[in-house]
Parts: sequence; C-alpha cells; structure tokens
Amino acid sequence: MVSAVWENEVGGLTFRLGDGPDRRFVKWTPVSSGIDLRAEADRLRWAGAFTRVPRVLDLGADEDGGWLVTAGLPGDNAVADRWKRDPATAVAAIGSGLRALHDALPVVECPFTWSVDERLADVRRRASAGLIRADAWRSDHPDLTDLEQVLDVLADVPPVDRLVVCHGDACAPNTLLTPDGRCCGHVDLGSLGVADRWADLAIATWSTQWNYGPGWEEPLLRAYGVEPDPVRTRYYRLLWALGP
Repeated sequence: MVSAVWENEVGGLTFRLGDGPDRRFVKWTPVSSGIDLRAEADRLRWAGAFTRVPRVLDLGADEDGGWLVTAGLPGDNAVADRWKRDPATAVAAIGSGLRALHDALPVVECPFTWSVDERLADVRRRASAGLIRADAWRSDHPDLTDLEQVLDVLADVPPVDRLVVCHGDACAPNTLLTPDGRCCGHVDLGSLGVADRWADLAIATWSTQWNYGPGWEEPLLRAYGVEPDPVRTRYYRLLWALGP
C-alpha cells in the first residue's frame, strides 16, 4: 500500500510504502525545488554510525526530480494524534531526544556544517535576488519593518553557547516516539551540520507553539537540560524565518 504522508512548500512529496516493520519511505523533490537529496543521503549515512536515523536504501534522479528511499523506523512522530493529546510526554521526549542527538554526534568528526556564516550568505544572496518577502518575518518580528533592518540584526551574531552537530530541522514532527513516549529516532536530516545548539533549540521550542499550543517551550528546555536563552532564541528564529 502506498500512502502520501507529506507535501512541503516547494512541491516535494513523501510517500509511505507499507505499514508493517518493513515499511519504507520515498521522498521526491522536483528539479525546480533546488533540493539535492544526495546531501540528505550523505548525512543519514554519516549520522547512522552514531544514532538512530533512517537507513538509505536507494537514491536517484531524472529530468523531473530526485528521490530518496529509506527504511522506516519504529514509532510514531511526535505530532501523531495520541501525542497531541499528551503534549507533556511528547515535549519531554523531544527535549531529551534532541539532547541525546547532540551528545551522540561527534563535532570533530562531522564533515557537514550549518554555520551562521553559510546561512547568512544564502539569505543575502536571496535578498539580492528579491526572493525574500516581508511576510517571512513580520508576523513574529513586527518591530522589524524592512529587510535591511532584518539583515542588520542578523549581522550581530550572538556568541556560540555550545557547538554541536545540529539536526537542522528540529521541529516536533521530526522526532519519533515509542508507544510509551520515549524518543526512538530522528528523521529529515537534510540540513544536519555543526552549529550552536540554539540553532536547533530555538526551532524545537518554537514548533511546540505550532503543534501543541502555548506553554510548552520551557518544559522542552528542562527536558533538554538548559535554561531559556531569549537572545539566542530570537536570533535563530529570525534567521530561520528567512530560510533554514
């Protein structure tokens, strides 16, 4: 049985093949998306030596787009209906699971980066091409009225708290939970790389608002084992808003 399970904002699709322990997932992205799934496959293969991530089964491309086939992991994602009804368990698992991921992946051995410098260079490139719209940030940062002001704010990079190998998209749906509510793996690691841990934490906490409602940011940070950091959180959310 083939089921469509996800569609992203650039037309990419994810399908599930089967429902049992041998289920697989196929991610497809159109050529127009500019996404190279080889980057995700390389990151999955590297991270799989240290933590639980999907195993790459196949990778290919044609004139229409590219595809990545991975083996399914056990567990449900943290925004499955049962976990939306039990956000305390889900949020604790996301926080502790993210800490475990950061602790497991070795920074000195990681060949990938998700640095502010690289991300800012991409933001400036897209800004020069007129590809960033004001609504990308204004709803969450109404005090920033124009793109030049945003770029000025982003130029003031906070000092690194702790370098880790970041997930790169630490939103709640990318954490998988066991039936008893423990983290059992992570998916969608196409941006995995070395960065300040707040690049992940700012987005992981932000996503609790979208998926569970208000009041769950600090419980996630407690489960991770860190105090809130409003300055780094605001910075990395603004950078994310302009394009992860």
